[in-house]
Amino acid sequence: MFMRLVQLKADMSNLGRLKQFYEKVTIKELQDMPGCLFAGLIQSNPRSDEMLSMTLWENQQRAEHYDTSGTYKRLLELTKPFLAESTEWRVQLSDSLELEYSPVTEEPVLKQFKVTALSDTENEVPEENTRMYVRIVSAKIQQGKMDEFRELYSEEIIPGLKNTRGCRYAFLTESLQDSNEIISVTIWNSKEDAEYYESSGRFAELTRKVKHTLSSFYQWKMALEKKLTGEVKTSDDIKVTHYSMVTGKKFP
Repeated sequence: MFMRLVQLKADMSNLGRLKQFYEKVTIKELQDMPGCLFAGLIQSNPRSDEMLSMTLWENQQRAEHYDTSGTYKRLLELTKPFLAESTEWRVQLSDSLELEYSPVTEEPVLKQFKVTALSDTENEVPEENTRMYVRIVSAKIQQGKMDEFRELYSEEIIPGLKNTRGCRYAFLTESLQDSNEIISVTIWNSKEDAEYYESSGRFAELTRKVKHTLSSFYQWKMALEKKLTGEVKTSDDIKVTHYSMVTGKKFP
C-alpha cells in the first residue's frame, strides 16, 4: 500500500465550500482512479486552517499514474479558490537599494510514503466516519536502524496499539524523499480516545520501546532531559500532530 499526503492551507471563510468541493468533486474523481483505496480530508487540531488530503493506494505505480494522468494537477487548480492566497512575505532589496515586501503564495506540499507495516491486513483501509480522529507521529531514524525500527513497530507497537482503547488502524510509512524519515499514522474512534492514549502514559510506554533507534538528536534530547527540568526541544524531535476527519470515503 502507498500513501500520499497533500498539505493545504485553507481560507477559513471558504472552509465549508472546501469540504463540499472535496466531497462532491475530489472524492468522486478519486473513486474513479484505478488503485485508489481511500480519500480523506483531515483538519489540524491546533491550527484549523491547516489541512491534509490523505489518499491510500494499492501501490506506488497507481499513485504515480494519478500524477501523470493530469487528474491531480487539475483537481489542485480547482481547489485553489478555497485556499489561503498568501501567508508568507518575501523581503528583497530593490535596484534602488530599498527594501521591498511582496506576498508569496504558499503552494500545497505533496509528500509520498510507502506503507511498510499495517495493523490489520483484512481491514487496512478506514471506513467512512467523520467522527474519526487522526494522529500523525513523525520522526527521524538513525542511519542503519530502519530495519530494527520496522521490526519493533510490527512486533511491539502494532500489538500495543491494537490493545489500546479506540485505536482502529495503524500504519507505518516511510518517506520516499528522506530515507530516514518515518510517519506513524493511527486512526481513532474519537478525539477522547486519542487524548486518553497520551494522558494515560501508553504512548510514552510504546515510544520507549523504539527510542534507541531514533535520530542522534533525539538521543541527545533524551540524555539531556535526565539532567535538566522540563522538556528540551530540537529540530529533529519526535513530532505529534492531531487531526479531525472532515470528510472521507473508502472505495470498494
